[in-house]
Amino acid sequence: MKALALVVACVATGALLAGCSSANKPTNKDDSAFVYLFDRKSNWTENKVETLPALPVAANLIPFDVSGNTPLTFAVDSKSLTVGDDGVVRYTVVVTSPGGAHNVNYEGIRCDTYEWRQYAALNADHDGWDDTVATPFTRIENGALNAYQASLYQDYFCESKVPTGNAKKIIDNMRYKRTAASQIH
Repeated sequence: MKALALVVACVATGALLAGCSSANKPTNKDDSAFVYLFDRKSNWTENKVETLPALPVAANLIPFDVSGNTPLTFAVDSKSLTVGDDGVVRYTVVVTSPGGAHNVNYEGIRCDTYEWRQYAALNADHDGWDDTVATPFTRIENGALNAYQASLYQDYFCESKVPTGNAKKIIDNMRYKRTAASQIH
């Protein structure tokens, strides 16, 4: 009986060693299907912006706070705000200086990446859009004195990397100054 057990042990050891041949050497290559969430390649594509909104009128502007340290005032045109199925909130912003000068831009904020881009700006004649000033998505700057994109992202547009709701909900929150911080229970 001991001899049979010895033969079985030898055969098993031989089979184990055969499995360790040079063809099955371990490598540093990861053969698993597991991929960390942050290592996944994004297949996100932005919705095309084929038409620009109408120029803003004063009656449709909703002011919002950015910083007590800036003399500028900021407002979003409620008629221009849209939420795309690509996770981008698009809007027209009007930035006004104490002297009355206006900068008017049509922009988008991408909630999942904390980025913004400009699609167009008011043209030199103040009667239409200039889309030659369009920019690619870039990271939102928090510390800038006039970082209105950061305020829009954090206070009204995005939460947990997705839009806070549809355009009507965002506009209502802006109108009634219901910021993300004020809605924490």
